[in-house]
Amino acid sequence: MSPTRRGVRGRRCGAVLLAAVLAGGATGCGSGSGAPPAPGAPGTTAGPSAPGPSTTGPTTAPATPGATTGPSAPKDDPRPGQVLVQVTVTGGFAGVRNRLVVHRDGAWTVRSGDKPPRTGRQTPAEAAELRAALEDPAFALVPARPTGRPIADGFQYEVAYRHRVVVAGDGERPPALQRVFDALPEGGPPTGP
Repeated sequence: MSPTRRGVRGRRCGAVLLAAVLAGGATGCGSGSGAPPAPGAPGTTAGPSAPGPSTTGPTTAPATPGATTGPSAPKDDPRPGQVLVQVTVTGGFAGVRNRLVVHRDGAWTVRSGDKPPRTGRQTPAEAAELRAALEDPAFALVPARPTGRPIADGFQYEVAYRHRVVVAGDGERPPALQRVFDALPEGGPPTGP
């Protein structure tokens, strides 16, 4: 074989080897020495004589990131300290940046600038109404970003629920979002300076 042909083959095998290593598979390019690679070496697969995982016992699938199954799955009963929803309000004529955090048990905190935080607790019925508004399938369809024209000196609302964030401005209140706002403590998002 000519040196040029060997160089091309070597580059192809190198590319195949790199792709196989990245994919975690085996390659068809030999080591060049004629000797088979050692069992368990990178780029090899176990042969029929290699012991495999036992199939006699119960098997469990690997956990998927973000999945909640079994005893760690969220329950309908509220747990103290578990955040249900966070609403951040920015903008307005005074340039506010306020944050409302509501916990699953109905406890809430509002932080506004340098002022001391305000706290309170929703009644069980109010907390259930807020949870129902957030879990409404229509709320999942509210656009994640503003779709209309911004209002000068208007507020921007960022609603974080589970792993989703909805950003809306004044004048953009689909009914499902308005239902969430109506169920928030103190009558809606904290817009006061």
